[in-house]
Amino acid sequence: MLLGKKLGMTQLFDENGNVVPVTVVKAGPLKVVGKRTVEKDGYSAIIVGFGEKKRVTKPYKGFFDKINLPPAEKMVEFRVDDVDRYNVGDEVKVDIFKPGDVVDVTGWTKGRGFQGVVKRWGFHGGPSSHGSRFHRIPGAVGMHTDPGRVPKGKKMPGRMGNRRKTVKNLKVVKVDPENNIIAVKGPVPGPVNGWVLIKGKVS
Repeated sequence: MLLGKKLGMTQLFDENGNVVPVTVVKAGPLKVVGKRTVEKDGYSAIIVGFGEKKRVTKPYKGFFDKINLPPAEKMVEFRVDDVDRYNVGDEVKVDIFKPGDVVDVTGWTKGRGFQGVVKRWGFHGGPSSHGSRFHRIPGAVGMHTDPGRVPKGKKMPGRMGNRRKTVKNLKVVKVDPENNIIAVKGPVPGPVNGWVLIKGKVS
């Protein structure tokens, strides 16, 4: 369970000299800034913060002043079975994973704004010339007299991207505890400097 920033993609070489495409993530160090308990909140979890933020609101600053930590750039919760293992101020580093581990990586896809059906859904559209007036429009969307409405889920123009997406079973290729860098095989959703969540079996 790690929170990090996607730095981009590169390639590494395995022990056999084969090229392995990897996504590099800056994951920490994360600091525990709070806890959720079953008695108080109904579930057990830890709240971790990434990085430091200079300009914050007074309530946000007051929260961190109480625990004597600098304001975090971003906070997330991770469910844990034994919350007593963690204390406020503890660090969670990338060395909880090792090369060869299998993880699930969650990111937020790139926002594309309001797009038409050709870009959003891959519609072919119509002829580009010869008097055609059917180019990139969706075409008819209605139905017969019965039921006489547009069905739910119809593929139409709309906002594209900026959705939470998880890629499962990615292999950890390299872990650099000194620089808090973790490299996973293959691409992960989101732009460069986008937030990603890495979850898997802790070694």
